[in-house]
Amino acid sequence: MKPYLLKETHWGSIKNIKYELAVLPWGACEAHNKHLPYGTDIYESDFFAEASAKTAWERGAKVIVLPTIPFGVNTGQTDILLDINMNPSTQMAVLHDILTGLNRQGIKKLLILNSHGGNNFKPLLRELGLKFPEMFLAACDWFKALDKSAYFTHPGDHADEMETSLMLHMIPELVLPLEEAGVGTAKKFAIDAFNQSWASSERKWSQVTSDTGIGNPKEATADKGRLFFNDLIRKLGDLIYEIAMQEGSWYN
Repeated sequence: MKPYLLKETHWGSIKNIKYELAVLPWGACEAHNKHLPYGTDIYESDFFAEASAKTAWERGAKVIVLPTIPFGVNTGQTDILLDINMNPSTQMAVLHDILTGLNRQGIKKLLILNSHGGNNFKPLLRELGLKFPEMFLAACDWFKALDKSAYFTHPGDHADEMETSLMLHMIPELVLPLEEAGVGTAKKFAIDAFNQSWASSERKWSQVTSDTGIGNPKEATADKGRLFFNDLIRKLGDLIYEIAMQEGSWYN
């Protein structure tokens, strides 16, 4: 039994455990070039949450991983077949109900482990923090946790060398031969300010990329994925452990 993984636990085994932190993995359902499955973000959420929670649990953190939310914000991909969108307002409603249950049961800390770039939980957690002032609410984007250039040759942010390497390490049977993958070439905005960090506008996916990927996956390998995965799990595990074990003030 994995007492840190809710979907595999049994009530009789965990009913007396005082959990300090709930981790909510959140993915998306969307096309990932021609070689990765629609559920790539979901699988990443599952694998990363379970493995990092395991390391934290083994160090003494009482953490419980909730089932992964499989749909994310895909408002810029409405014309791509079966890219399922969940609006931010829907995410707010889902989070409100989850927090209501956790708060009532005495679990006062929540960490969202986000696997999808279209999800932005910061404004949602700010608003929910007013409704649940006794709770500690946080989110992390695992894909920003490490310097990807130390592991991978080609930059990208969707079905790229990084994601492909991770999937080759975690679930190679779901990855089609890389010869079938597109090269992930992406157009940039005509106005350069939107290619920089100080101005933003949503990308219209089918106008930006012809194969739904952004970033060349051709040099991905399972070995690269394994190295990145192991380092990522250590970093996520440390974060989960520290949040679960924190007592008193959150500020020095």
